[in-house]
Amino acid sequence: MKSFSDSYKAAGVDITAGYEAVRLMKDHIKRTLIPGAGDIGGFGGLFELDLTGIKKPVLVSGTDGVGTKLKIAFLMDKHDTVGIDCVAMCVNDIICSGAKPLIFLDYIALGKNIPEKVASIVSGVAEGCVQAGCALVGGETAEMPGFYPEDEYDLAGFSVGVVDKDKIIDNKKIKKGDAVIALPSSGVHSNGFSLVRKIFDVEHKGVDAYYAELGMTLGETLLTPTKIYVKPMLKLMETVEVKAVSHITGGGFYENIPRSIPEGFAVKIDKKALKILPVFELIQKAGNIDERDMFNTFNMGVGMSVVVDSAIADKAVSVLNENGEKAYICGEIINQENGEGVLIC
Repeated sequence: MKSFSDSYKAAGVDITAGYEAVRLMKDHIKRTLIPGAGDIGGFGGLFELDLTGIKKPVLVSGTDGVGTKLKIAFLMDKHDTVGIDCVAMCVNDIICSGAKPLIFLDYIALGKNIPEKVASIVSGVAEGCVQAGCALVGGETAEMPGFYPEDEYDLAGFSVGVVDKDKIIDNKKIKKGDAVIALPSSGVHSNGFSLVRKIFDVEHKGVDAYYAELGMTLGETLLTPTKIYVKPMLKLMETVEVKAVSHITGGGFYENIPRSIPEGFAVKIDKKALKILPVFELIQKAGNIDERDMFNTFNMGVGMSVVVDSAIADKAVSVLNENGEKAYICGEIINQENGEGVLIC
């Protein structure tokens, strides 16, 4: 006899809807399976760790959510891309240490379990895992009536990767004159949406306005998934020595880049070299936002920055571009002055 509770359903939790959601998402999960991944359905996600060629394995973990970008998905009733954002926010952090992401788990909390919607969310998670080369080994869907509105949900994730201890990117070899390489973002990614929503008053004015400079509607632009940099970065680290990596998320340039730079040094960014996306110019103009605030909130078109020796910078750019990026040199390492970690000029 299948598990069922009339009393629980009367309270707003439909167990059978949960079973149907799991059934619908299984095909999506299968897409993510890589060697070592176990079957889903147990109480814990299983993964057999292959340590071939790794002398001193170090596990690197990352966890994050999609944030208020989900409000855009609600307004557009489009739920198959935010899962990519969820994966990206975790695995892009992991790659900064030089680790290869192996597994991912998601957590979906919602007001009402609509199996087709849950499956759509998980389809995005699965796509993100495929892009990152990691396995979706488990997750949790929590129906929480009275806590979330029936048509809303929250989405978070957790990922684990592995790196050889001797290959951890720890910024210890950084020196003055090293080159800083920019990896372009796909848009706003998954940060700064509380400000974006306020500027455009999306809850009241909607997201259907078309902007010629964007070539699409505001909603389509804002819902563009976060770029996942794992595969090109792994290829880069196999080819050249990478000294530092920054995932540019909330806090923009001023908060994230200094996290990967040792004391005594700073990054000088050539503003003229930056390929700032039209969406950021629109946000700045519509919100009358100071330039420093823009660089202290958004990625401004640079989703990840990489530091390498200047002598191999051109080679590094070529490797990245051969693997699907449009990378370019955007700055250099300088001696720190006046406590500033980033200079944009």
